[in-house]
Amino acid sequence: MTLVLNEPFKSLWAGRDAFVEVEKLQGEVFRELEARRTLRTEVNGQGYFVKIHRGVGWREIFKNWSTLKKPVLGADQEWQAIEALTRAGVPTMTAVAYGERGANPANRHSFIITEELAPTISLEDFSRHWPTDPPAPELKHALIHRVAEMTGRMHRAGVNHRDCYICHFLLHTDTPPTPDNLRLSLIDLHRAQIRAEVPRRWRDKDLSGLYFSALNIGLTERDKLRFLRTYFQRPLRRIITEEAVLLSMLERKAARLQTRFERKYAPGSKA
Repeated sequence: MTLVLNEPFKSLWAGRDAFVEVEKLQGEVFRELEARRTLRTEVNGQGYFVKIHRGVGWREIFKNWSTLKKPVLGADQEWQAIEALTRAGVPTMTAVAYGERGANPANRHSFIITEELAPTISLEDFSRHWPTDPPAPELKHALIHRVAEMTGRMHRAGVNHRDCYICHFLLHTDTPPTPDNLRLSLIDLHRAQIRAEVPRRWRDKDLSGLYFSALNIGLTERDKLRFLRTYFQRPLRRIITEEAVLLSMLERKAARLQTRFERKYAPGSKA
């Protein structure tokens, strides 16, 4: 069994079974499945996000492995990813409690509690109206640079996200964001993988997800080049040559996605 409790849960659950107590927490539920529960709760006026994993069963484990997907067996992946990103200097969540018990991966009971990041807005929501109401160029360029920098640091630290979309980058709004004063945090790491080095396949999957999630926010070709230059930390000429396969794949998939979108929402369609 593994159990790490920081305040306020260290005092709140002193002398009690943390695995019983975490199941008693109440609040706004964001996901309720047989094997996983996610909710927001408050303790002493402070918000926290709670993720409880109860084991997915052997059937689900075999199903994932049969499709070459690594199953999420518990809260340990997110706990370890938070530690890895923090060491790498990538702003992310702060975990205040983590527990895991049970040797059988099919019915392991685990949980993680993180401090709520507030006030924040996801980059998906923040950029939603950019096509018709573009931001100041300096702010847009600063955000592109910061997302590229964080993603590059994550990958160089051996972490790939597996859900790398702009909705998982939170912009802090406690002060109005400016080019010289903006804070982003990366969240939702329960599927993240950690290795000594991220395989190119998984690196490219993260970059693809990020690219597709930003397709319709009005980015220019120069904006894309800004991202690449910061992410790869190389001259653009070298990037275009050495990453030709990746860049070609992104454009092909983007074109297919755009065609599918236009067909679905074309006049007379049944969408």
